[in-house]
Amino acid sequence: MLLSALLLALREIRRNLMRSFLTVLGIVIGVAAVITMVTLGNGATRMVSDQISSLGSNLLMVRPGQRLGPGRDSAGSPSFRKADVEAIRSQVSSLQDVAPAVGSSVTLVAGNNNWSATVNGTTNAYLVAGNWKLAAGRAFLDDEERAGKAVCIIGETVRRELFGSRSPLGDEIRVKTFSCQVVGLLASKGQGAMGMDQDDIVLMPISTVQRRITGNLDIPTILIALKDGADTPAVMAQIRGLLRERRKLAENEADNFNIMDTRQIAETLSGTIRTMTGLLGAVAAVSLLVGGIGIMNIMLVSVTERTREIGIRLAIGALEGEVLLQFLIEAVVLSAFGGLVGIVLALGTCVGLAALMHMPFLFNPGINLLAFFFSAAIGVVFGYVPARRAARLDPIDALRHE
Repeated sequence: MLLSALLLALREIRRNLMRSFLTVLGIVIGVAAVITMVTLGNGATRMVSDQISSLGSNLLMVRPGQRLGPGRDSAGSPSFRKADVEAIRSQVSSLQDVAPAVGSSVTLVAGNNNWSATVNGTTNAYLVAGNWKLAAGRAFLDDEERAGKAVCIIGETVRRELFGSRSPLGDEIRVKTFSCQVVGLLASKGQGAMGMDQDDIVLMPISTVQRRITGNLDIPTILIALKDGADTPAVMAQIRGLLRERRKLAENEADNFNIMDTRQIAETLSGTIRTMTGLLGAVAAVSLLVGGIGIMNIMLVSVTERTREIGIRLAIGALEGEVLLQFLIEAVVLSAFGGLVGIVLALGTCVGLAALMHMPFLFNPGINLLAFFFSAAIGVVFGYVPARRAARLDPIDALRHE
């Protein structure tokens, strides 16, 4: 009986192809929209997590001021000193390395090429804290760090803009009024958080930058890499207590510095993206309901058009349940077909948009199956009323219908 009802449903759908196509269009759009929103949201979440992780593994960033981001109040807060870095390194447990960082945007010149980039004065600990690898060359030598020699390690973007395809090792870059020798090339990291190009960077010994670029001994940022398995809240509490003591803050005074855990940022951003993805998916799901209403409307029209056919079937012995099943299957076939087309459309759209937006494409079987079964359920729910109406027709009245 099921096979016979299915064949009848397919025959009726084929008889009115254009009408059937317009009927399932709402389901197609709804399913495609839901899957696209969720898939792209998952890809964005993964991209943000990867970008935050690329800043460094188990990384803490300590900066002056009470707030982070735009408008942070670091102007009235004293910067750190080299002694603060050494105190954290020697007195706080579970640390892998501690790196001071002094950044300044300058124009670099090499031959006939010039490029504006960020120069970071730091130590070799920056490579550990920032999860950097060397693609070529070497790190700073101890005597280069102590004496503040004019040597530098450059990122891939700086190499490409200043040296093209050739190796920069051994060449010199003009930085303000002095030249520095390129001793190392950083492995590429690509785009970082907030669209920042992580490879647009130059590393120099911190004493070199302080003496020749910034002109002071201030250290605005301290990067702290934790050991694997370290208790992050406990380490942050130790650092906070140490810095409050060194900055001579009274008990009733607020911190004039902030400690940022990059993992917490990644979790916060990922949670925000997931919430937005859920909201967008819910909005997109409304179109599924609209598609269901379209199916109900067209099935009611179909019942009206086929009233005489239904009367004949009932008159020659067809049961109400058989008529009900025929129209119900017809509605389910329409909605399920729309779901399949929507899944195919969504996958193609997601692949294209993921490539265009430079984010990973994460295929989620769960959301695809859920969208398909939900579309089929739409057919059952919205197809029941027309099917029930067809099954309850009086055979005599139906045969008299013109």
